[in-house]
Amino acid sequence: MPGPLIGIFGGTFNPVHIAHVRAAIEVAEALGLAGVEFVPSARPPHKTGAELLDFSLRLALCRAAVSGLTGFSVNALEAERPGPSYTCDTLAELIASRPGQRFCFIMGMGDLLCLPSWKNGLGLGRLAHLAIHSREGQGIEAFRAFLTANAQAMGASPTSDPAVWALPAGHLIQYVPIPRLDISASDIRERWRGGRRIDGLVGQSVLAELLTHADALLAGWGRPKSA
Repeated sequence: MPGPLIGIFGGTFNPVHIAHVRAAIEVAEALGLAGVEFVPSARPPHKTGAELLDFSLRLALCRAAVSGLTGFSVNALEAERPGPSYTCDTLAELIASRPGQRFCFIMGMGDLLCLPSWKNGLGLGRLAHLAIHSREGQGIEAFRAFLTANAQAMGASPTSDPAVWALPAGHLIQYVPIPRLDISASDIRERWRGGRRIDGLVGQSVLAELLTHADALLAGWGRPKSA
């Protein structure tokens, strides 16, 4: 009998915000996940700008964001690996270090559409189940169009459910519609630089953590206009 399915939610989380947490909750409930691990990217290859907060702070923010949420945790795996933080390498290491466990990688629709540019992006479904949550106004039509175009490279085939496609090794890729929350980390950074409040966009525990690291925010995001 297969073991419980554990969600892996990777991202830069610069900063983690309530839409991240809400998306993870929605996917966990829809797919019956045993839990969700947030995995901050230590050295994201696609985001190398000066705005990126130190990994240790982004890790602390994620821990604050999921504190008290049953079944939710933060995994610092990527801090222990040198070089760029590639998702395929993270999943491969998880599988190797935790035999017998099953994983489901959670990503937004925007990330799905970028998979061809990721290292072994179209091969992620050979390592784990994939859960794609709706975002940026792109729904199941975009999901189906992407899989149709990349079916051969991904080893994907449709099922009787248009929201579920079969992948190699018995894995599935599933589309999960979630309530839309128009919140982005880039908008939060811009609001902070403009001297505007970000209450309600990040959890109160995340906000408190941010406010205790003023020097790190100045170095990463710049100085607020009101400062």
